[in-house]
Amino acid sequence: MTGFLRVLAVDDEPPALDELAYHLRADPRVSRLHTASDATEALRLLRDADVDVVFLDIRMPGLDGMELARVLRRFARPPAIVFVTAYDDGAVDAFDLGATDYVRKPVRAERLAESLRRVVGARVVPTHPAALARAEPDPTIPVELAGTTRMLPRSAVRWVEAQGDYARLHTADGSHLVRVPLATLAERWADAGFVRIHRSYLVQLRLIAELRLTNSGYVVVIDETELPVSRRHTRELKDKLVRAAKQDWNR
Repeated sequence: MTGFLRVLAVDDEPPALDELAYHLRADPRVSRLHTASDATEALRLLRDADVDVVFLDIRMPGLDGMELARVLRRFARPPAIVFVTAYDDGAVDAFDLGATDYVRKPVRAERLAESLRRVVGARVVPTHPAALARAEPDPTIPVELAGTTRMLPRSAVRWVEAQGDYARLHTADGSHLVRVPLATLAERWADAGFVRIHRSYLVQLRLIAELRLTNSGYVVVIDETELPVSRRHTRELKDKLVRAAKQDWNR
């Protein structure tokens, strides 16, 4: 399927905007491309044109990219957001805003093609009523992999380990260090089943295979890895495990 995405590119630097537009126009999935040099012009275009995805610079005079993205989230049908920036200090806010991707400058054609693939994947939704009832949002978080920023689905995270002001996300096939404090993730991911078991650990409750008492205290087992449970979190964790088991039993 070709020529079906309506795209808006926003950047206050003309050379960067021209380069971004050049690569987007060359992609066969793009049917129409609008460009804007600031947030005000972007909002004026969006008032008159439907757009599927906005490729958005972050650091712009006036209303910056993050502020514009927050405005776009309030649209009745908000477009997907792909941040395109020379900096990585906006990754946490991008995650919080539910960005589809986070691309570092200078942009490359193959990297933008990957972003468009992600946008297309995010726009494909189940149409059967039963499938819609089961569908749940799966937020993503930007992670660095071989010099490229990727969007990691939250559902892939098994447990999280604090490392100072950073957090290490452990998945089934590796780990990723992100500039997000563990306390922030604990608050944002509580509704998704993540529970604090220690000042340094956050785990997905449904993945706990075992809660065991050892000579040094309680531990949980996830993916054959033992993680310590602090005394202050033990009672709450036991209660949550019991409630989860009852809910599964009653289904």
